[in-house]
Amino acid sequence: MGISFGSFDGVCGTAALVICPLLGGSGQGIEPSCYSRNVQIGSTLIFQPSTSFVHIVAIIMTAIMIYHIRGKYTAVGRKEIVMFFWMYMLIELLALFLDSGVIPTANASYPWFAAVYTGLIASAYCCLLINAFVGFQFAEDGTPVSLWILRISCLVVFAIGMFVSIATFKTFASFSPLKPTALFIIYLIWPIVCVVVYVVSQLVLVFRTLEDRWPIGDILFGIAFYVIAQVLLFAFSVTICDAVKHYLDGLFFFTLCVLLSVMMVYKYWDSITREDLEFSVGSKAAVWEVKDPLLAGASEFEEDTTSNYHGGAPASLVGGVGGQQIYGSAGSKAGYARAYPPSNERY
Repeated sequence: MGISFGSFDGVCGTAALVICPLLGGSGQGIEPSCYSRNVQIGSTLIFQPSTSFVHIVAIIMTAIMIYHIRGKYTAVGRKEIVMFFWMYMLIELLALFLDSGVIPTANASYPWFAAVYTGLIASAYCCLLINAFVGFQFAEDGTPVSLWILRISCLVVFAIGMFVSIATFKTFASFSPLKPTALFIIYLIWPIVCVVVYVVSQLVLVFRTLEDRWPIGDILFGIAFYVIAQVLLFAFSVTICDAVKHYLDGLFFFTLCVLLSVMMVYKYWDSITREDLEFSVGSKAAVWEVKDPLLAGASEFEEDTTSNYHGGAPASLVGGVGGQQIYGSAGSKAGYARAYPPSNERY
């Protein structure tokens, strides 16, 4: 079955997407012709077990990437790009519950979770799109202007995506699961537009501002993984599913390839940014000042009239002898030398 604009019949007939059980005119959703077999653990039936495993791996890998990004304190666009990875982690967490059937499709909350999931996908691609222009410094990165432009834009896109989704699922405000054209644009067309703009802008950035051409390899690998993900899901999902006897389907490879493409986004960002204050090493040698009178010269010590070792400071035990006896005037009157260690004549 071919894919036609504005219709999910061909898409959902090939791929088991989260929104497919909520579309179509039958009231039962659109079922794919072949999908991964289920696994029963105890009394719980787990759908898409292999894909769920990839979701867990994606969450762990994203947490590692976020940790490394947050560690580059002075890197350009650190606060902006980390927001994209937080959103991707949240998407994978929701997908884990929705794909595995932990939230059943028959449950009344499923359409709302699916709507949030769709809104997050649209918002994450919006975040990637805005990050494409951070390197051009139209607004200085990390400033309130840059961050609030990113946050407000993502929030608006999230609200639009969620509204269109739930309106389509629930059939109100002129939306219908029979004609999900707006949802088709939000779910399938908008991500492709964002990815194309991001790739083109980063190629321009590399060629115009960077001397190093190695980041181009990261971009090419990232777009290659993304294209492979779409092809395997929408063109070869049924073929893969039949070939491996329902143990896997295209959704497994789609999720895996999207994870690899997101990792290449991190690798590309890491390759074009440098940590200016890494290890906090300055260009000049540090000048150390001796503060301890024991290590300072005698003349230097005598000029330090504010030292706690003089006069009224409490006595301290240094080598078994009171500090005032050694350093203070009382010590001089008692016949002790102002040097360390004390004279052996005392003993």
